[in-house]
Amino acid sequence: MAIESVVGLDHVVVVVRDLDTAAETWRGLGFTLSPRGLHSAAMGTANHTMMLGEDYLELLGVVAATDRNAPTRALLAKREGIERAAFTTLDAAAGVAALRARGYVNAIGPTDFSRPVDLADGRVTEAKFSTFQWPLDERPAGLRIFACQHFTRDAVWLPELMQHANGAHRIDHLELLSANPAAAAAHMARLIDRPVGVDADGAPRVESGGGRAAFVFVDRVLLIARHPGVALDAMPAEGPVVLSLRVEDAERTAAALGDKHIATAPGVVKVRPALANGVLLEFAEG
Repeated sequence: MAIESVVGLDHVVVVVRDLDTAAETWRGLGFTLSPRGLHSAAMGTANHTMMLGEDYLELLGVVAATDRNAPTRALLAKREGIERAAFTTLDAAAGVAALRARGYVNAIGPTDFSRPVDLADGRVTEAKFSTFQWPLDERPAGLRIFACQHFTRDAVWLPELMQHANGAHRIDHLELLSANPAAAAAHMARLIDRPVGVDADGAPRVESGGGRAAFVFVDRVLLIARHPGVALDAMPAEGPVVLSLRVEDAERTAAALGDKHIATAPGVVKVRPALANGVLLEFAEG
């Protein structure tokens, strides 16, 4: 039975070494970014968000080394790219209690934090959150997962941040590279109490719940078959590597991307990982 206080995917965290440079990169890919937000001193991180309908993307950089961001720094020593996926939780305290009751005694949280938000009219408000994490050693296909409770959604989903030149309006799925996709999918399914399905090409799929994005698990052969014509030689041996977003009009997306895009099928355009901080971006109509 799924954890009652946990809804589907909330946001995806892309970690980068130079946050300012990465922000310019993603603006160049047609995204509207929030102003730079600074987290608490204990977190030692800063971010920009790209707000969609019910979910969003987060660019995250380390500004000061702390115990809390040690896992992020460890990944950045190897590569940039997708590090974590967050679920929406309606009650972080209840969620972490439920995890511990299920035997995940090393679950982390609840952790409260906030960041300032600059509003379009010049005022400054505050976005407040509470999170909990599955144990750090529970990483299906290398993906860390956590859950986020939003206390101030109106300070995060700002209308002016939800319009993107590339037309992105929701996350459809993540693709996670694994030598054993079936085992990785079973691991994810066990952590979030969701069943494992199968895509038409045989890739195991785990829905995040609530009609939100799914996790799809692939090996390298299947990854190459799904993305013909896209250079994948720099991909890690394991990890979340593809972020698939929904758009209304792929031609509009292609125009916004200019020469950065690759058209591989009708209604689908892609951006190779070298142009998106290690993430293969896919924009598909729907």
